[in-house]
Amino acid sequence: MSFITNEFAPLGSVKIRDGFWSRYQDIAKEKIIPYQWRVLNDQVPDTEPSHAIANFRIAAGLEKGDFHGYVFQDSDVAKWLEAVAYRLTIAPDAALEQTADGVIDLIGQAQEEDGYLDTYFQITAPDKKFTNLLDCHELYCAGHMTEAAVAYYEATGKDKLLSIMRRFVDLIDEKIGPEEGKLHGYPGHPELELALCRLYRATGEKRYLNLAKYMVDARGTEPHFFDWELEKREHRGFWGGGRVDRVDKKYNQSHKPIREQTEAVGHSVRAGYLYTGVADLAAETGDEGLARAARNLWDNVVNRQMYVTGGVGSQVWGEAFTFDYHLPNDSAYNETCAAISMVFFAKRMLRMDPDSRYSDVMERLLYNGTISGMALDGQHFFYTNPLAVWERATKNAGVVGHIQSKRPGWFGCACCPPNLARMITSLGSYVYSASADTVYAHLYVGSEAVLDVGGRQVTLSQTGNYPWDGHIAFTLSAGAYGLALRIPGWARTFSVRVNGAEVCPSVTKGYAVLRRTWRDGDTVELDLPMPVEFVEANPLLRADDGRVALMRGPVVYCLESADNGDCLDALSVCDPGDYAAETDSTLFPGMTAIVGPAVRQKPWTADALYRRYEGADAEKVTIRAIPYAFWDNREDTREMIVWVRKA
Repeated sequence: MSFITNEFAPLGSVKIRDGFWSRYQDIAKEKIIPYQWRVLNDQVPDTEPSHAIANFRIAAGLEKGDFHGYVFQDSDVAKWLEAVAYRLTIAPDAALEQTADGVIDLIGQAQEEDGYLDTYFQITAPDKKFTNLLDCHELYCAGHMTEAAVAYYEATGKDKLLSIMRRFVDLIDEKIGPEEGKLHGYPGHPELELALCRLYRATGEKRYLNLAKYMVDARGTEPHFFDWELEKREHRGFWGGGRVDRVDKKYNQSHKPIREQTEAVGHSVRAGYLYTGVADLAAETGDEGLARAARNLWDNVVNRQMYVTGGVGSQVWGEAFTFDYHLPNDSAYNETCAAISMVFFAKRMLRMDPDSRYSDVMERLLYNGTISGMALDGQHFFYTNPLAVWERATKNAGVVGHIQSKRPGWFGCACCPPNLARMITSLGSYVYSASADTVYAHLYVGSEAVLDVGGRQVTLSQTGNYPWDGHIAFTLSAGAYGLALRIPGWARTFSVRVNGAEVCPSVTKGYAVLRRTWRDGDTVELDLPMPVEFVEANPLLRADDGRVALMRGPVVYCLESADNGDCLDALSVCDPGDYAAETDSTLFPGMTAIVGPAVRQKPWTADALYRRYEGADAEKVTIRAIPYAFWDNREDTREMIVWVRKA
């Protein structure tokens, strides 16, 4: 028995027609995917070389050379292929498909006779395969390539990459499991768990689901696999090559069995992928213990360890969670991949339970903490996403040296750019889901969709100017079914009209449900007023005490020095009612900026570091805030803040 109460509409059945997201998908098509292809082939000057395609050519025996890049370099190719698959699902492209087919042929040539596929080990350490699951990302790379294989099969019907990865997964299944003679292990970097669930759904092969279940259940149990593995390696570490006395088990979420975990710890991307796999597995198997663990971990992350932008992972050391309410702004790590992993987690939770507490967070992540990782040109990227930046400090103070005030073109560790590409191109698969009798609208994205509602085909279209405007309209096809519209947590009020007449639907778990027998062409209009809001943080979140964040609808705003001058911390805001939304298409078509009064502390005239306080010495000014996701798209930005002082 599964816990799946509703299924998301497949990507191919949803066509995005949206002023906001269509532009991002066009950028993915025209800029991100071609640009990343050139990067993977080391054809972009002044960026760190990737060598990812070259590694496959060397492993295939097509050229001579050494492996270059991180041990997980193969995953960049996998995520690029997955993004291509989604792009082909949205719109056929013969040339792009031919390029992808060539990459898949190359991957097939690189695969060994027994199914093994990992270019680092094939080139550099063929005698060390499956000896360091903790550090060396074999299973992580296998997971990403498996996801790509499923996506490409679903997009094109071609099963070559799927067959390649089934052979490798079959080899992993021979090597790892509870049976005597097998490794009783699991990934140091989770990812294969959720990929196995996808492979199970694509093939119907139950043993893939069983392997995922084994890896999830074995994690953190005693005797501890990573301790055993470290002993077998005589305590030799991979990163740096020195002696390792003990394993940091919190870092990879193996400090205790997953069913006993209630607090998010360790590397935030590892955590997000693991929690996604746990939720996926719980949904497919009906395992209440896993479902409870997923809910507990969700609640801890969202209610105690998540930034207002949706970012997670507050410290540079370990790219990790720290502890409840510790969310510093100028040193925040907030890896782009971590935010994306939480989008995946939210979607899996919604399959089990269509509750707006999941979709609200998914929306906040999509409009803020994920796309902040990419410039609007689609060719520059952030790895980290702080909520306050002072450029001089990032260049001269080691404590925030990991923060970049300008997006570079690429990274040596390039996990985030292709992750963004696959998220943006697959967006259509996050908008709607359907149960046996109800269509759920989780996101307000202009689109046309065909959904399976209890074996009946339902079509609908959605139009609007979200997130800049809260008026959304739906046109429906005939049939007896319910339409569940998410009422966002940020909305103070809402109204619904059916064929022009106002109605008062019941609200269940944050969804206004309209249940009736519809006629072709019936319309539903949802209005969500979007005043400017000041959001405050729990007093336990000390970094934001005495400050507010500006929001309008789902969008978190920030101040940049390009609009407001330097020393942004000298600004204070008063009453949200004094602020207005203004259309400003300078950065993004139809973008809404926030404009209103503030006070600025006057600069000192005396050359002194301290003085006696004798009352505020401030002047009235007008400030301008832009969406956080769009910061650093102008050369003259030297500072940025999200949390502004209250006057």
